[in-house]
Amino acid sequence: MKLKLLSGLLAALYVAAPAFAFDTFVVKDIRVEGIQRTEAGTVFTYLPVKVGDRFSEGQAKESIRALFATGFFDDVRIEVENDVLVVVVDERPAVAQIDFSGVKEFDKEALKKGLKDVGLGESRIFDRSVLERAEQELKRQYLTRGKYAATVQTTVTPLERNRVAVRFDVEEGDVAKIRQIKIVGASLFEEEDLVDLFEQTTPGWLTWYTKSDQYSKQKLSGDLETLRSFYLNQGYLDFSIDSTQVSITPDKKDIYITIAITEGAKYSVSAVTLTGDLILPDEVYKDIVTVKAGDVFSREALTNTNKAITDRLGNEGYAFANVNAAPEVDREKHEVAFTIFVDPGKRVYVRRINVEGNDRTRDEVARREMRQMEGAWYDGEKINKSKVRLDRLGFFEEVAVQTPAVPGTTDQVDVNFKVKERQTGNLSLGVGFSSSDSVVLSAAVAQQNLFGSGNALNLQLNTSASTRTYSLSYTNPYYTVDGISRGFDVYHRTYDADTLDLARYKTASTGLGLRYGFPIAEDDRINVGLTVDRTEVTTFDDSPVQYKEFVTAFGNEATSLLGSISWSRDGRDSLIYPRKGMYQRAFMEVAIPPAELRYVKASYQHQYWLPIGQDSAFMLNGEVGWAVGYGGKPLPFFKNFYAGGIGSVRGFKQSSLGPRILNTDGDLDSVGGNRRLIANAEYYFPLPGTGRDRSFRLSAFVDVGNVWGQDEKLEFTELRYSAGLGFSWSSPIGPLKLSVGFPLKKEEDDKIQRFQFQLGSVF
Repeated sequence: MKLKLLSGLLAALYVAAPAFAFDTFVVKDIRVEGIQRTEAGTVFTYLPVKVGDRFSEGQAKESIRALFATGFFDDVRIEVENDVLVVVVDERPAVAQIDFSGVKEFDKEALKKGLKDVGLGESRIFDRSVLERAEQELKRQYLTRGKYAATVQTTVTPLERNRVAVRFDVEEGDVAKIRQIKIVGASLFEEEDLVDLFEQTTPGWLTWYTKSDQYSKQKLSGDLETLRSFYLNQGYLDFSIDSTQVSITPDKKDIYITIAITEGAKYSVSAVTLTGDLILPDEVYKDIVTVKAGDVFSREALTNTNKAITDRLGNEGYAFANVNAAPEVDREKHEVAFTIFVDPGKRVYVRRINVEGNDRTRDEVARREMRQMEGAWYDGEKINKSKVRLDRLGFFEEVAVQTPAVPGTTDQVDVNFKVKERQTGNLSLGVGFSSSDSVVLSAAVAQQNLFGSGNALNLQLNTSASTRTYSLSYTNPYYTVDGISRGFDVYHRTYDADTLDLARYKTASTGLGLRYGFPIAEDDRINVGLTVDRTEVTTFDDSPVQYKEFVTAFGNEATSLLGSISWSRDGRDSLIYPRKGMYQRAFMEVAIPPAELRYVKASYQHQYWLPIGQDSAFMLNGEVGWAVGYGGKPLPFFKNFYAGGIGSVRGFKQSSLGPRILNTDGDLDSVGGNRRLIANAEYYFPLPGTGRDRSFRLSAFVDVGNVWGQDEKLEFTELRYSAGLGFSWSSPIGPLKLSVGFPLKKEEDDKIQRFQFQLGSVF
């Protein structure tokens, strides 16, 4: 006798009354029917009843609910046949494959991974509701790229063995562009200046690259906060954004953004009072509290003051200091007073320092950069310095630091550095261009973190019209535990001065060097080196007389023992895109006995960066160079200084300034000199249309400089001046520099080159 107890669908809807009543019985066996892919054992696993159990109506309902909850089945029925429990199922199909048609904006494999996160993936059970969610997610992805006209249609094709194929047919359409950003209610500031604060902008001549003309809800939220911060930092405490309207044209190609604001009145600070547990001396608070009575209110200044107090307390071991400013607003007088509450909390010390994520880099390589010590009082400045030093190693893509409290204590923390390693090995082939050297070819094999030791190995080849270099260098930055570095260099260089329109000669130098570096302060370092150099000099019939005389006196081969010493201090905020800070470097090279040559060559550079506004900067740079022979021997002519071109005085041809002689063709060739003076003033600002992309920068510059020979008197009246515009771009194939320079002071025989450029790193 065969009885149907209850339909799976009704059970899934929790229908209380069964189709009929039956007596309980002992289950002799369980049989599963209707499965094609699912194993019977899987069904048995989810059934709440086993062979030998007494089976009841309640267990029947519970069994159907349990099997439906797996999501594997469209229908479930339970039948009884001679005390044998028969489970009849109707399996849902599985997704055999997912295909995309018309997708160009996204990587298809990345899309499959994203759809899997919403539940739709190959080998998973097909669910129509999940498919609808996947379709909406795909549309949302196109919206984030500004393609509002994108359409997505799905096709489900049944396959054998109860499987289906899912295909997404996409018409991406064009990207919608922001055609207008309008700010309603702005009267105190120019609307154009306010819109310039935004990351999003209307189409410009470079927005094809920056994509800043594509609408994004997240970016708009950030732009609105930037606008709010601007007004609050100017003292407009009552500023508000009343509404934001984003509209799109019927063809879904153009977007118009309208922002309505109320500027309000301008507030000044009437008083600033500190209260709470003021454990630091009064002089310290006076120095770090930048908000003063009588100042125009600035949220940024107030935030910086709170942070400065918190950081200063953190440097004294108070890791959990709490600093809050309570305002008292007088809207009639348009004044605001602040009471800053200071709660330093309990002083804590560091129990352990942990480094996580350094799978290849040895633990000691990271730990030797630590400035915070275990067992010492917590010092926020030293922890931040440790993070910066880890970042500067160049071994890690990301460096994050956390300072969790030690469970069960109130005066201990752990410092956890979490790093994400990057590939430090590099094989590169490059092509560069410059207005002086034409094509520059380069190849390099470098490993900055050799076997995870932190040591660097570099093999390099560079060739241009004037120079060819082969070099191998090895550096151990921690030859001693105190941070003394040691390195070796092997090189071979050839140089042809004729290719740069200089007085004609050639050199071929081969050398082997040993160098050490000594840290003398956090940002200061002294480097010393000793190099054995053998240089072969070739002169020609049309070479200058002094060149030939030097070769006659000392031969065309010279072996030198070169000692060098340098000092550097780098306080810039960025190596690639500096905006503030100072950089200094002094260098001296001495040819010492018992080698044949005797000379001293020294240089000094001082650079200062001053930030202007949010994205601009002003740079001052000065360089001086001096060289002389000693011991009765002259300065080798191939050690002379040169000036002119990118890197010194733009607008004048590369290396063309300074002393010159008449060649056999009746032209003047530069011979360089033993003294050089260079000064540059340059104002850097973002390229219009690129927003805050720092890889593009324009500049306006004034360059000053010249070179003097050994027998010439250094006269400032002989300095050359130029001014012009520069452009720099950190392109994917290397740094690009362009300049258009106009000499402001020149002599009749000076060689002018107004347009100069350089693409790629030239060594």
